[in-house]
Amino acid sequence: MKKIAQTLLLTFVFLTGCETLRLAPTEIQKRNAYLHQRTTKLAADTAKQDDTSKELQALTDLSNLQSKSYTSYFGLPKELPQADTTQDVLVQSNYDLAATSLEQSSQRPEITDIFGQADAMFDLAIGIAAIVGGVYGTKAVRFLKEAKTKSQALKEVIEGNELFKKQNPESTEAFKQAQANQSSETKKLVTEVKA
Repeated sequence: MKKIAQTLLLTFVFLTGCETLRLAPTEIQKRNAYLHQRTTKLAADTAKQDDTSKELQALTDLSNLQSKSYTSYFGLPKELPQADTTQDVLVQSNYDLAATSLEQSSQRPEITDIFGQADAMFDLAIGIAAIVGGVYGTKAVRFLKEAKTKSQALKEVIEGNELFKKQNPESTEAFKQAQANQSSETKKLVTEVKA
């Protein structure tokens, strides 16, 4: 039965990837990636035009090549910013854009988002197991429903703990001490869920 559940879980992760566990790039991040690529291209071109050292030219060429992967990964913004010249790129609004993009890139999905995705994964796995049917399919459905219930319980506990810590900041240290006797597996799971 565990092998069936593991197979279903691995199949789900294989089909959907880890994309569901991160926030999609925003338009600001896409604009910043595009501007980064244009900035590195202009820097590489300037290094060649100014006849700088071969080492600096190689570094700017490599930086330009590396930056293309960011644009490919993030995708192009809906509207391309003006970035044909050095003067176009070195405007204050692009510095502000870069700072905002940096701030957005540190954001992670909320616990409720992660558990919502886990619920969807369990529902999909339960549906697949039900379609498979038979004795193993029935056992897998039972196992997955129990795992979904446990996931929901864990979500409620973590949300309650986070709410308690926000409402009682003076008790945060005592709260941490009360949790000190948790098993390493539990600590790891909670840390992963919160991260």
